[in-house]
Amino acid sequence: MLDKVGADMTVAQVMAEIGKRARAAAAPLSIAPAEQKNKALLAMADSIIAQSAAILEANKIDITNAENAGAAASFIDRLKLDEGRLNGIADAIRAIAGLKDPVGDVIAAWDRPNGLNIERVRTPLGVIGVIYESRPNVTADAGALCLKAGNAVVLRGGSDSAHSSRAIHAALVSGLESAGLPRDAIQIVPTTDRAAVGEMLKGLNGNIDVIVPRGGKSLVERVQNEARVPVFAHLEGICHVYIDASAELDMAVTVVVNAKMRRTGICGAAETLLVDRKVADSHLVPILEALSAKGCEIRGDADVLARFANAKPASDADWSTEYLDAILSVKLVDGVGDAIGHIGQYSSHHTEAIIAQDEKAVERFFNEIDSAILVHNASTQFADGGEFGMGGEIGIATGKMHARGPVGVEQLTSFKYRVHGNGQTRA
Repeated sequence: MLDKVGADMTVAQVMAEIGKRARAAAAPLSIAPAEQKNKALLAMADSIIAQSAAILEANKIDITNAENAGAAASFIDRLKLDEGRLNGIADAIRAIAGLKDPVGDVIAAWDRPNGLNIERVRTPLGVIGVIYESRPNVTADAGALCLKAGNAVVLRGGSDSAHSSRAIHAALVSGLESAGLPRDAIQIVPTTDRAAVGEMLKGLNGNIDVIVPRGGKSLVERVQNEARVPVFAHLEGICHVYIDASAELDMAVTVVVNAKMRRTGICGAAETLLVDRKVADSHLVPILEALSAKGCEIRGDADVLARFANAKPASDADWSTEYLDAILSVKLVDGVGDAIGHIGQYSSHHTEAIIAQDEKAVERFFNEIDSAILVHNASTQFADGGEFGMGGEIGIATGKMHARGPVGVEQLTSFKYRVHGNGQTRA
């Protein structure tokens, strides 16, 4: 389907036109005052609610198609919208509107002995391409965050959520127009042809400044392998929870169940549980019983199998698998050092948690593990820009360049230097 651009155009031509329009929209956006951007964001949130019936009707089409295709329950959960989730999407946009505008923020300033004053100031990145799969809420999150940071954005959602994403996009465009901002500031690719992704990865003739993929391993691998522009990405969310010998049992049970079962299909869901052997007799079975009661399948090493009859044997592949389902791999370890070693071997550098009262164990865990997010005595499912007070996120970046962890409005900016003088010349 190629609409709004011309059915007689090739995918390459359609995408080139989208890139050209995005670059044109980025210029006025970069200097748009905070008040105008916030007006657009608040109007977007209102439009999401006003158009909820149309959005939910579009979502029903996507859900029916997914069910007919035999999609897993966890996949359908990621895809599904209802009144509560739409209210959550609108609230997230309003929260983004309430954030401090990052554009023009002076990050640092200093004076030189020669009298020069130097400032490092936040600036928009320009045009951002976001490629995502089954989560239609990403359409709103990405559009709102990019707008707040003064960027134009080209959105390419998955075919599974195409109807939902287009309905949400229509609400976003309504908000832009009501605030007098260019409608091309937030564009959605009007085709599900995979060739459109290839065009984005080429950079749309130099018009895309950065790509943000948000989806499964195959999508992110393709983006990382083929992109000719910078990428903010995480490949997988293989998140670990370590139960230290000093952990309080009730807390451990509550946190692990939430980390795994609150929503199994998100990248911050726990996939591996590590338990200190010293508390295997007291902590392991209560935790696994609580998980099993919620419908979680346990895959354990030999020590776990010996203590918990309902566990299935874990294979070598389980330790490096992002299940995104009600499945958890479980292993006994010999203290925090052994846990750190296991995490170092299998982690995707997304989020790891330690449940402990021993401050030295926590300090070592935090110091020696190289993941984007480290959590103490709390669920890994807090690995979320909204929960960090960022108003939302475009994804979790696990690389080390430019952005790491939740990618919010500040991470969607670059910076420039402003140098003020009074006639200085260099010898």
